[in-house]
Amino acid sequence: MYYHRVWAEIDLESLSFNLDRIKELLPRRTSVMVVIKADAYGHGAVHVARYLQNRGIWGFGVGDSGEALELRDAGITCPILILGAIIEDEAESVVKNGISVCIHSEQRAKILNREALRQRKRCRVHLMVDTGMGRLGVFPEKSVTLAGTIAGFDGLDLEGVATHYSCASNLSDPFNVIQQERFLEVQDALFRSGIRPEYFHASNSGAVFSDVPERFNLVRTGIAVYGVSAAKEMSDALLLRPVLSWKSQIIYMKDVPAETPIGYGCLHTTTRDTRIATLPVGYNDGLPYRVSGRGHVLVNGKRAPIVGAVSMDYSMIDVGHIQGTSVGDRVTLIGEDGKERIRAEDLAGMVETIPYEITCGIGKRVKRVAISGSADTTRPAKSFKAAAKAAHKSENVRESAFMDALKEL
Repeated sequence: MYYHRVWAEIDLESLSFNLDRIKELLPRRTSVMVVIKADAYGHGAVHVARYLQNRGIWGFGVGDSGEALELRDAGITCPILILGAIIEDEAESVVKNGISVCIHSEQRAKILNREALRQRKRCRVHLMVDTGMGRLGVFPEKSVTLAGTIAGFDGLDLEGVATHYSCASNLSDPFNVIQQERFLEVQDALFRSGIRPEYFHASNSGAVFSDVPERFNLVRTGIAVYGVSAAKEMSDALLLRPVLSWKSQIIYMKDVPAETPIGYGCLHTTTRDTRIATLPVGYNDGLPYRVSGRGHVLVNGKRAPIVGAVSMDYSMIDVGHIQGTSVGDRVTLIGEDGKERIRAEDLAGMVETIPYEITCGIGKRVKRVAISGSADTTRPAKSFKAAAKAAHKSENVRESAFMDALKEL
C-alpha cells in the first residue's frame, strides 16, 4: 500500500546529472540560470530550488513575482530573475525582496526606479531586446537609448541584457543565427556607449543544443534540466535522465462481464469478461481527458489500457490480462516499471500535445515527493559531448517533434 492517492517522485540525483551534462556543452565561463517557472514545469519549484541553489548555478528564472516570492519565502537566497513583465502593483514586493526584473519599456523602468528610491534600495534589472520573437522587449534600435536611461537612474542597476530565440526548437534554423547577430550588434553598440552590463543572455535549452555557438556568458535552461524533450531520440542521444515519475494506486477493482459499459457516456464497452480497476487520478490531477480510450499505464510491469472517459477525479483501466493484480498496487502514469517505460513525451504523443503541457498540467493535489537515486546510474558522462555532437548532425532528430516544441520562455 502507498500513503498517497497520487504522487510525483522528483529524482534529485537525475536533476543534478542533467545539469552537469548541460554544463559540459557550454563554454567554460558561461553561467547557468535554471528556469523554474510554472512550478519548475510541474516538478515542484521549491524542491528544485533548494536542491540546486548551491550547485554552481547563477540563480533561477521565474515567470512572475508570485513565483519569485514563493522561493524567497522558502529560504532561497540566490539571484532570482522575473523573465516576464511585471505590473505596477508588484514593484514594491519585488524591490523589497531583492528580485531582479526584466525591463521591456521605459515606463516600467521609471516605476521600478521610483519604488527603489522610496525604499532606499537598488533594483537589479535586465533589459530585454526583441531580436525576432515579437513578444516582449524593445527593438534593437531603441535598446541603447533605453539602456542609457536605465543606467542613469539612481535606483536601478543594469545587471544584464537579454533576448530570446524564436526558432531555437529547430536546431539548424537560420533565423537563430540572424537573431544572434542582431544581439551581438546590440552588445557592441552598448560597449561603444560605455555601457557594460555584467551579463548577456539569449539561449534557452533548445539554443544550448543548437548549431549556433554560444557567444554570451549566461544561459537560461529549463526543460532539459528535467530530462524532458519532445522526442525520445533527443533525450536518449544526449544522455539526459527524466526527473519526474508520476504514480498512483488501485483503489477499487471488480470483475465485469462482456458488454459492460465503462464510465461517462459509455465511451467504452467491454468485449470480454475482464477486470476493471479504478484509479484516484483524473483530469483535475493533470491526466488529460483526451487520453480516454487511447492511453496506457503500467501495472506490475505490464501495460494496462485506460478505458472509458477520464473524469475529474477518477479513471479506469483494464487489468484482466495482468495476473495477481490487487487493490493497493502501484500504477505508473509516467516512469518505469520493470522493462516497460512511459515518458512525458509518450503521454504527450497520445494526445497530440507537447511534453510541457503534460508536466506543467500535473495538479496541485498531486504530492511531489523528492527522492535520491536514479534507476540508471550506468551512463558514462564522458560520452556526453560526443553524443551531443552526433545528435546535432542527425537530420532525423532535427526534423522531429522535439524541434517544434523545445522552448523555455
